[in-house]
Amino acid sequence: MKAYVFPGQASQFEGMGKDMYEASSLVRELFDQANEILGFSITDIMFEGSAEDLKQTKVTQPAVFLHSIAKAKTQADDFHPDAVAGHSLGEFSALVAAGALTFEDGLKLVQQRAMAMQKACEARPGTMAAILGMEDAEVEAVCKEIDEIVIPANYNCPGQLVISGTVEGINRAVEILQEKGARRAIVLPVGGAFHSPLMQPAQEELEKAIAATPFQAPTCPIYQNVNALPQTDPEKIQENLIAQLTAPVRWTQTMLNMIENGVSEFVEVGGNGKTLQGFVKKVDRRFPTRAL
Repeated sequence: MKAYVFPGQASQFEGMGKDMYEASSLVRELFDQANEILGFSITDIMFEGSAEDLKQTKVTQPAVFLHSIAKAKTQADDFHPDAVAGHSLGEFSALVAAGALTFEDGLKLVQQRAMAMQKACEARPGTMAAILGMEDAEVEAVCKEIDEIVIPANYNCPGQLVISGTVEGINRAVEILQEKGARRAIVLPVGGAFHSPLMQPAQEELEKAIAATPFQAPTCPIYQNVNALPQTDPEKIQENLIAQLTAPVRWTQTMLNMIENGVSEFVEVGGNGKTLQGFVKKVDRRFPTRAL
């Protein structure tokens, strides 16, 4: 069984998509359509923008989504996943690739998600930190001790857990975790406390948009971030997608569940093609991985 997995923010790179745009009329049509839907030329930023330009949330999220969908569509008849999953933002790419959402609706939701998250970040600043070389349970215990909002946000792979919360809380957690033996505890250069209760205003805003968007049954199960379980029911998919903004991304558990259910190969679709392959290898080195 083959699983296609889709990356989220931080997988962007300068010049992303330009080679595909120049080589494929299908991709040109897709990218031109995206410019029209978004109301600005995202292709100009993707092709010519600096790393700093690409870091803007309103640019990063649609850019990574668009890049992933273009990669999937260029496979044409060879794109036959037995399962899909996406890391955070990548869940929207996975849903479009598996036919649960149209490209147009997926891109509109991604744009609304980016803007809602940006507003939430400005209303209440927060940050995130990557904790390396500790057991998840140890990190979870420290988060509970701190008298601030600090929660596990991304269970990326064994030995790598990203925490999210208030600036004060994250700084305190980093100090404690370093004292307790974390190999590394690094505050990340992000704009806010993603996948934490600080994203509640964004979740409320996005809930209305998701509820108003038609979803279909996907062509294969999608393993969703909030519970790491396979889903094909459109209503449940919507519910889980709404919950995603304030809930942890259970990526380690997703990979383990996919393997347990028979997945034997992972294909990373979009972005720099390295991030999710790396996580798979940390879960179990025996499984072949590749990038489109």
